[in-house]
Amino acid sequence: MTKSEGTRQGDGSFVLPACRRDKRTVPLSCHVKQNFAAYVSDYDADDPKIALKIKHTYRVADLSDEIARSIGLGEEDVYLAWLIGMLHDIGRFEQVKRYGTYIDSESVDHAQLGADILFGEGRLIEKFTDDRKTDSLIETAIRQHNRFMLTEGLDDRTRMFCDILRDADKIDILRVNYETPMEEIYNTSREEFLASAVSSEVMEQVRQHITVTRDVIKTYADHLIGHIALVFGLVYPRSRELAKEQGYLDKLLSHPMKDPGAREALEEIRGIIGAG
Repeated sequence: MTKSEGTRQGDGSFVLPACRRDKRTVPLSCHVKQNFAAYVSDYDADDPKIALKIKHTYRVADLSDEIARSIGLGEEDVYLAWLIGMLHDIGRFEQVKRYGTYIDSESVDHAQLGADILFGEGRLIEKFTDDRKTDSLIETAIRQHNRFMLTEGLDDRTRMFCDILRDADKIDILRVNYETPMEEIYNTSREEFLASAVSSEVMEQVRQHITVTRDVIKTYADHLIGHIALVFGLVYPRSRELAKEQGYLDKLLSHPMKDPGAREALEEIRGIIGAG
Protein backbone atom coordinates (compact mmCIF):
# COMPACT_ATOMS: atom_id res chain seq x y z
CA MET A 1 0.00 0.00 0.00
CA THR A 2 1.07 3.59 -0.56
CA LYS A 3 1.47 6.17 2.18
CA SER A 4 -2.05 7.50 1.60
CA GLU A 5 -3.53 4.05 2.22
CA GLY A 6 -1.64 3.06 5.36
CA THR A 7 0.51 0.00 6.01
CA ARG A 8 -0.25 -3.39 7.51
CA GLN A 9 2.50 -4.49 9.90
CA GLY A 10 3.89 -8.00 10.47
CA ASP A 11 1.79 -8.44 13.57
CA GLY A 12 -1.37 -7.64 11.61
CA SER A 13 -1.77 -4.13 13.02
CA PHE A 14 -2.58 -1.29 10.66
CA VAL A 15 -0.70 2.02 10.62
CA LEU A 16 -3.05 4.74 9.50
CA PRO A 17 -2.37 6.95 6.49
CA ALA A 18 -1.63 10.61 6.98
CA CYS A 19 -4.70 12.55 8.09
CA ARG A 20 -6.19 15.45 6.21
CA ARG A 21 -4.30 18.69 6.79
CA ASP A 22 -7.21 21.00 7.56
CA LYS A 23 -7.30 21.50 11.34
CA ARG A 24 -11.10 21.39 11.50
CA THR A 25 -11.32 17.95 9.93
CA VAL A 26 -8.15 16.16 11.07
CA PRO A 27 -9.78 14.53 14.13
CA LEU A 28 -12.80 13.50 12.04
CA SER A 29 -10.78 12.02 9.19
CA CYS A 30 -8.50 10.13 11.57
CA HIS A 31 -11.58 8.70 13.27
CA VAL A 32 -13.00 7.61 9.89
CA LYS A 33 -9.74 6.01 8.76
CA GLN A 34 -9.32 4.23 12.08
CA ASN A 35 -12.78 2.73 11.88
CA PHE A 36 -12.42 1.86 8.21
CA ALA A 37 -9.17 0.03 9.01
CA ALA A 38 -10.93 -1.80 11.84
CA TYR A 39 -13.79 -2.81 9.56
CA VAL A 40 -11.61 -4.17 6.75
CA SER A 41 -9.36 -6.01 9.24
CA ASP A 42 -12.12 -8.63 9.40
CA TYR A 43 -11.41 -9.46 5.75
CA ASP A 44 -8.37 -11.15 4.20
CA ALA A 45 -6.01 -8.34 3.16
CA ASP A 46 -3.85 -10.94 1.38
CA ASP A 47 -6.71 -11.51 -1.06
CA PRO A 48 -5.85 -9.29 -4.06
CA LYS A 49 -9.52 -8.40 -4.51
CA ILE A 50 -9.73 -7.08 -0.94
CA ALA A 51 -6.40 -5.23 -1.17
CA LEU A 52 -7.51 -3.64 -4.45
CA LYS A 53 -10.69 -2.27 -2.90
CA ILE A 54 -8.86 -0.84 0.11
CA LYS A 55 -6.58 1.10 -2.23
CA HIS A 56 -9.53 2.09 -4.42
CA THR A 57 -11.39 3.44 -1.39
CA TYR A 58 -8.62 5.87 -0.43
CA ARG A 59 -8.12 6.92 -4.04
CA VAL A 60 -11.80 7.68 -4.56
CA ALA A 61 -11.94 9.63 -1.30
CA ASP A 62 -8.95 11.77 -2.32
CA LEU A 63 -10.34 12.32 -5.83
CA SER A 64 -13.71 13.31 -4.34
CA ASP A 65 -11.89 15.86 -2.19
CA GLU A 66 -10.12 17.33 -5.23
CA ILE A 67 -13.26 17.49 -7.38
CA ALA A 68 -15.23 19.10 -4.54
CA ARG A 69 -12.54 21.77 -4.12
CA SER A 70 -12.49 22.40 -7.86
CA ILE A 71 -16.14 23.49 -7.82
CA GLY A 72 -15.61 25.82 -4.87
CA LEU A 73 -17.24 23.91 -2.04
CA GLY A 74 -16.53 24.95 1.55
CA GLU A 75 -14.41 22.81 3.86
CA GLU A 76 -17.35 21.05 5.52
CA ASP A 77 -18.79 19.98 2.18
CA VAL A 78 -15.35 18.96 0.91
CA TYR A 79 -15.05 16.76 3.99
CA LEU A 80 -18.51 15.30 3.35
CA ALA A 81 -17.52 14.46 -0.25
CA TRP A 82 -14.35 12.81 1.08
CA LEU A 83 -16.34 10.84 3.68
CA ILE A 84 -18.76 9.55 1.05
CA GLY A 85 -15.77 8.43 -0.99
CA MET A 86 -14.42 6.53 2.03
CA LEU A 87 -17.73 4.70 2.48
CA HIS A 88 -18.93 4.20 -1.09
CA ASP A 89 -17.59 0.65 -1.61
CA ILE A 90 -18.01 -0.72 1.90
CA GLY A 91 -20.19 -3.45 0.40
CA ARG A 92 -17.39 -4.75 -1.81
CA PHE A 93 -15.61 -6.50 1.05
CA GLU A 94 -18.60 -8.59 2.04
CA GLN A 95 -19.37 -9.22 -1.63
CA VAL A 96 -15.90 -10.68 -2.21
CA LYS A 97 -16.06 -12.69 1.02
CA ARG A 98 -19.42 -14.23 0.13
CA TYR A 99 -19.10 -14.68 -3.62
CA GLY A 100 -15.42 -14.29 -4.55
CA THR A 101 -16.22 -11.84 -7.34
CA TYR A 102 -16.80 -8.14 -8.06
CA ILE A 103 -19.33 -8.86 -10.77
CA ASP A 104 -22.67 -7.69 -9.40
CA SER A 105 -24.71 -9.65 -11.95
CA GLU A 106 -23.13 -12.87 -10.68
CA SER A 107 -23.44 -12.04 -6.99
CA VAL A 108 -25.13 -9.02 -5.42
CA ASP A 109 -25.49 -5.29 -6.09
CA HIS A 110 -22.53 -4.04 -4.05
CA ALA A 111 -23.90 -0.51 -3.71
CA GLN A 112 -27.16 -1.70 -2.20
CA LEU A 113 -25.31 -4.18 0.02
CA GLY A 114 -23.00 -1.42 1.24
CA ALA A 115 -25.85 0.95 2.03
CA ASP A 116 -27.67 -1.84 3.86
CA ILE A 117 -24.56 -2.57 5.94
CA LEU A 118 -24.16 1.10 6.83
CA PHE A 119 -27.78 2.05 7.41
CA GLY A 120 -29.45 -1.26 8.22
CA GLU A 121 -29.94 -2.92 11.57
CA GLY A 122 -26.29 -2.72 12.61
CA ARG A 123 -26.06 1.03 11.86
CA LEU A 124 -22.37 0.85 10.93
CA ILE A 125 -22.63 4.48 9.77
CA GLU A 126 -22.57 5.57 13.42
CA LYS A 127 -18.95 4.44 13.66
CA PHE A 128 -18.01 6.96 10.96
CA THR A 129 -20.07 10.06 11.72
CA ASP A 130 -22.19 11.48 14.52
CA ASP A 131 -24.02 13.85 12.17
CA ARG A 132 -27.37 12.22 11.55
CA LYS A 133 -28.46 15.11 9.30
CA THR A 134 -26.21 13.78 6.53
CA ASP A 135 -27.40 10.16 6.73
CA SER A 136 -29.97 10.43 3.96
CA LEU A 137 -27.58 12.17 1.58
CA ILE A 138 -24.76 9.69 2.23
CA GLU A 139 -27.07 6.70 1.82
CA THR A 140 -28.47 8.04 -1.45
CA ALA A 141 -25.00 8.75 -2.87
CA ILE A 142 -23.85 5.22 -2.03
CA ARG A 143 -26.98 3.55 -3.41
CA GLN A 144 -26.76 5.59 -6.60
CA HIS A 145 -23.03 5.43 -7.31
CA ASN A 146 -23.09 2.37 -9.59
CA ARG A 147 -26.31 3.12 -11.44
CA PHE A 148 -26.23 3.80 -15.15
CA MET A 149 -28.23 6.99 -14.61
CA LEU A 150 -29.12 8.86 -11.44
CA THR A 151 -32.70 8.59 -10.26
CA GLU A 152 -34.89 11.49 -11.34
CA GLY A 153 -36.17 13.85 -8.67
CA LEU A 154 -33.01 14.20 -6.59
CA ASP A 155 -32.58 17.65 -5.08
CA ASP A 156 -29.66 19.71 -6.41
CA ARG A 157 -27.44 19.24 -3.36
CA THR A 158 -27.87 15.47 -3.28
CA ARG A 159 -27.30 15.23 -7.03
CA MET A 160 -24.09 17.24 -6.69
CA PHE A 161 -22.62 14.85 -4.12
CA CYS A 162 -23.73 11.88 -6.22
CA ASP A 163 -21.98 13.40 -9.26
CA ILE A 164 -18.78 14.06 -7.31
CA LEU A 165 -18.64 10.46 -6.07
CA ARG A 166 -19.53 8.96 -9.44
CA ASP A 167 -16.85 11.04 -11.18
CA ALA A 168 -14.19 10.06 -8.63
CA ASP A 169 -15.16 6.40 -8.86
CA LYS A 170 -14.98 6.40 -12.66
CA ILE A 171 -11.59 8.10 -12.69
CA ASP A 172 -10.05 5.51 -10.40
CA ILE A 173 -11.71 2.62 -12.23
CA LEU A 174 -9.46 3.55 -15.18
CA ARG A 175 -6.41 3.00 -12.94
CA VAL A 176 -7.78 -0.23 -11.49
CA ASN A 177 -8.44 -1.66 -14.92
CA TYR A 178 -4.90 -1.00 -16.06
CA GLU A 179 -2.95 -1.95 -12.93
CA THR A 180 -4.89 -5.04 -11.92
CA PRO A 181 -4.31 -8.41 -13.63
CA MET A 182 -7.22 -9.62 -15.74
CA GLU A 183 -7.44 -12.74 -13.57
CA GLU A 184 -8.42 -10.60 -10.59
CA ILE A 185 -10.94 -8.37 -12.38
CA TYR A 186 -12.64 -10.67 -14.86
CA ASN A 187 -11.57 -14.12 -13.69
CA THR A 188 -9.89 -14.79 -17.03
CA SER A 189 -6.36 -15.07 -18.36
CA ARG A 190 -4.54 -12.21 -20.02
CA GLU A 191 -4.26 -14.32 -23.16
CA GLU A 192 -8.01 -14.86 -23.35
CA PHE A 193 -8.63 -11.19 -22.66
CA LEU A 194 -6.28 -10.01 -25.43
CA ALA A 195 -7.84 -12.45 -27.92
CA SER A 196 -11.40 -11.24 -27.35
CA ALA A 197 -13.40 -9.26 -29.91
CA VAL A 198 -15.54 -6.14 -29.63
CA SER A 199 -19.31 -6.28 -30.12
CA SER A 200 -20.84 -3.98 -32.72
CA GLU A 201 -23.48 -2.81 -30.21
CA VAL A 202 -20.75 -1.53 -27.90
CA MET A 203 -19.16 0.55 -30.65
CA GLU A 204 -22.54 1.95 -31.66
CA GLN A 205 -22.91 3.41 -28.18
CA VAL A 206 -19.32 4.71 -28.10
CA ARG A 207 -19.96 6.57 -31.36
CA GLN A 208 -22.87 8.28 -29.62
CA HIS A 209 -20.45 9.47 -26.89
CA ILE A 210 -22.44 7.73 -24.16
CA THR A 211 -21.54 5.36 -21.35
CA VAL A 212 -21.89 1.76 -22.53
CA THR A 213 -24.91 -0.05 -21.09
CA ARG A 214 -24.34 -3.39 -19.38
CA ASP A 215 -26.85 -5.24 -21.55
CA VAL A 216 -24.68 -4.94 -24.68
CA ILE A 217 -21.43 -6.10 -23.04
CA LYS A 218 -20.70 -9.65 -24.15
CA THR A 219 -16.89 -10.07 -24.30
CA TYR A 220 -13.82 -9.18 -22.24
CA ALA A 221 -12.91 -6.51 -24.78
CA ASP A 222 -16.42 -5.10 -24.41
CA HIS A 223 -15.75 -4.76 -20.67
CA LEU A 224 -12.52 -2.88 -21.42
CA ILE A 225 -14.27 -0.46 -23.77
CA GLY A 226 -17.14 -0.08 -21.33
CA HIS A 227 -14.67 1.13 -18.71
CA ILE A 228 -12.93 3.48 -21.15
CA ALA A 229 -16.33 4.92 -22.11
CA LEU A 230 -16.93 5.96 -18.50
CA VAL A 231 -15.22 9.23 -19.45
CA PHE A 232 -18.32 10.17 -21.43
CA GLY A 233 -20.25 10.31 -18.15
CA LEU A 234 -17.89 12.61 -16.24
CA VAL A 235 -19.71 15.72 -15.05
CA TYR A 236 -17.08 18.19 -13.86
CA PRO A 237 -14.25 19.79 -15.87
CA ARG A 238 -11.64 18.86 -13.25
CA SER A 239 -12.81 15.26 -13.45
CA ARG A 240 -12.13 15.16 -17.18
CA GLU A 241 -8.72 16.73 -16.59
CA LEU A 242 -7.85 14.17 -13.92
CA ALA A 243 -8.90 11.28 -16.14
CA LYS A 244 -6.39 12.38 -18.77
CA GLU A 245 -3.66 13.60 -16.39
CA GLN A 246 -3.29 10.27 -14.61
CA GLY A 247 -2.43 8.59 -17.93
CA TYR A 248 -4.39 5.38 -17.53
CA LEU A 249 -6.87 6.23 -20.27
CA ASP A 250 -4.09 6.23 -22.84
CA LYS A 251 -2.65 3.01 -21.38
CA LEU A 252 -6.00 1.22 -21.60
CA LEU A 253 -6.30 2.26 -25.23
CA SER A 254 -2.84 0.83 -25.87
CA HIS A 255 -3.66 -2.75 -24.87
CA PRO A 256 -2.04 -5.08 -27.47
CA MET A 257 -5.26 -6.75 -28.56
CA LYS A 258 -4.84 -9.75 -30.86
CA ASP A 259 -8.19 -9.41 -32.59
CA PRO A 260 -7.90 -7.00 -35.57
CA GLY A 261 -11.38 -5.61 -34.98
CA ALA A 262 -10.56 -4.89 -31.34
CA ARG A 263 -7.36 -3.05 -32.33
CA GLU A 264 -9.31 -0.95 -34.83
CA ALA A 265 -11.96 -0.22 -32.21
CA LEU A 266 -9.41 1.08 -29.72
CA GLU A 267 -7.86 3.35 -32.34
CA GLU A 268 -11.28 4.68 -33.27
CA ILE A 269 -12.06 5.37 -29.62
CA ARG A 270 -8.74 7.16 -29.19
CA GLY A 271 -9.78 9.51 -31.97
CA ILE A 272 -13.21 10.07 -30.46
CA ILE A 273 -12.03 10.97 -26.96
CA GLY A 274 -8.73 12.59 -27.96
CA ALA A 275 -6.59 10.57 -25.54
CA GLY A 276 -2.83 10.65 -25.71
